[in-house]
Amino acid sequence: MFTGLIESVGVVRSLRRAAGSAILSVAAPFVDDSYLLGESIAVNGACLTVVAFGAGGFQADVSPETLACTNLAAIKAGQPVNLERALRLGDRLGGHIVSGHIDAVATLAERRNDGNAQRMTFTLDPAYNRFLVAKGSVAIDGISLTVNSVDVDSFTVAIIPHSLQNTTLATMKIGSQVNIETDLIAKYVLRLFPGGRETPPVDRPALSLDFLAKHGFL
Repeated sequence: MFTGLIESVGVVRSLRRAAGSAILSVAAPFVDDSYLLGESIAVNGACLTVVAFGAGGFQADVSPETLACTNLAAIKAGQPVNLERALRLGDRLGGHIVSGHIDAVATLAERRNDGNAQRMTFTLDPAYNRFLVAKGSVAIDGISLTVNSVDVDSFTVAIIPHSLQNTTLATMKIGSQVNIETDLIAKYVLRLFPGGRETPPVDRPALSLDFLAKHGFL
């Protein structure tokens, strides 16, 4: 589990492919002896497992599913990546609940200055864009951000100077693809409604405003 608060920016050393999967090697500023074999690290928001470490970095297995669903498949040596180690019990939850399970890949369509921030607009498949809501949360390449506005197939976020200086967003170009993790709670709620990804079974009432009001939730 992660928070979407990026700890550091690492640099890709290599992505070695084998039999549909891959091993990703990343140079990272974390102290070598602080790693644990098997621990989770979010790389551009994708939860990966450390299989080796040393010499100022770590290696992680990348499954065929992760290669198919994220931007890691197209990653190149020398490319910067956002890194976050797993949340520890007792840490402040400064971002939002991030699982490290990527839903889809979005594309940067526009960026413009807005006071001390930059507004970025991303296009996203409507099947996943529907899980976003204005003033809700989204993780973009592992970065916890607030959604400013949502359209049918796009959404906009505002990036403050701190986020620009401490993540890969500063150098991101129009057309760049990013990993998207939508809001976990929204996915579960939508699944309960008729017309969601799964129609509620006939032997229990559908979740609705009337149902919530009847049971004292409204």
